[in-house]
Amino acid sequence: MPIIINLDVMMARRKMSLNELSERVGITLSNLSILKNGKAKAIRLETLDAICQALDCQPGDILAYENREL
Repeated sequence: MPIIINLDVMMARRKMSLNELSERVGITLSNLSILKNGKAKAIRLETLDAICQALDCQPGDILAYENREL
């Protein structure tokens, strides 16, 4: 998939663990782990909003597009 999820990068920059982010955002560890590992097929805007609030970042800090056809 050409969408890259850089959640682990932002978590490292903020020195936040998966457990702490899960508690702050209110989603399960397993769902957050799926998202962090790039295996998620979709993300609710509500969830993205909560993650951005918890990490004090913009959606573009977490999501990136990579064109693989070049």
